Amino acid sequence: MSGVKLLTVSEDEGAQRLDKWFKRRFPQLTQGHVEKMCRTGQIRVDGARAKAADRVAPGQTIRVPPLPDTEAPSRPAEGRISAADAKMIQNAVLWKDEHIIILNKPPGLPSQGGSGQGERHVDGLAEALKFGYKEKPKLVHRLDKDTSGLLMLARTDRVARALSEALRHRNTRKIYWALVAGVPHPRQGSIKYGLMKAPGGGRGEGEKMVCVHPAKMADFPDAKRAHTDFFTLWFLGTRMSWMALEPVTGRTHQLRAHLAELGHPIIGDGKYGGSTQENMGDGWGAQAGGEMSKKMHLHARSLSVQHPITKEMMTFTAPLPEHMARTWKLLDWNETDVPADPFEAMR
Repeated sequence: MSGVKLLTVSEDEGAQRLDKWFKRRFPQLTQGHVEKMCRTGQIRVDGARAKAADRVAPGQTIRVPPLPDTEAPSRPAEGRISAADAKMIQNAVLWKDEHIIILNKPPGLPSQGGSGQGERHVDGLAEALKFGYKEKPKLVHRLDKDTSGLLMLARTDRVARALSEALRHRNTRKIYWALVAGVPHPRQGSIKYGLMKAPGGGRGEGEKMVCVHPAKMADFPDAKRAHTDFFTLWFLGTRMSWMALEPVTGRTHQLRAHLAELGHPIIGDGKYGGSTQENMGDGWGAQAGGEMSKKMHLHARSLSVQHPITKEMMTFTAPLPEHMARTWKLLDWNETDVPADPFEAMR
């Protein structure tokens, strides 16, 4: 493709991330190529500079610079997936129909590729989740690499757009379980600190967020409002707590940063619960020690969503990953001893 072109986002394409729009229109482009063109101002939306992660909507005009005409040579995606990885990701499927796939993502597996993430991630392994379809299913939201639990994939573009709209308009509910240092007081409530990227932070998993007090949001134009509801389900003395968390907004590292700001970092979260992190867990910080795993204890436990085609409300529940199940057994905590939705009374 030679020369600069101005293309319009069509109604059929719907609202989506700018990098996704480019890669669907021009499959030969890599993520790094799109990001570089955004950084250098070659890509513009309605005449303004844009980032790869910005969202575009039908009717907007996108400046497309000269692009390579052919795809970069690569092996078929299926050939990069080992039999063991294909089996692993297929075994992670909790539920599927012709429109949606629900995964219980294992900890340590990134949702998408990116800086330092390599080739092994859910988006890449989704090639093994076609189940007879020509196209691989599409991620409609993400979990941090070390967070386990429920992840939705759409099997068609139409369903991907519908689920993305539902997430954006908060028509889905997600409840996470976490093990944290100390015991929050009060035992239930809301955290409404804004979030902004830490100066000098990296991208993707290397990124780190800092909290901004709600009263100071006007002083930090880059800060985004964030809201987390929390409920303490069980606790061990003053040392640690089993908490349910409901993110009302969906910011990067929201739950991890919010809990650290309260002084109750998630056990195993070295990024937000290091040795310099103030905490209320008798100095335990994010590492509980003893027989407990050093992996992060944060799990996307339940997901409620309206099916985009049948309109039926569906709720999914993911069992704890192995390292958290061992911790629960060590602490003599049982998954059935707590309410599935402790936030009902708060709404």
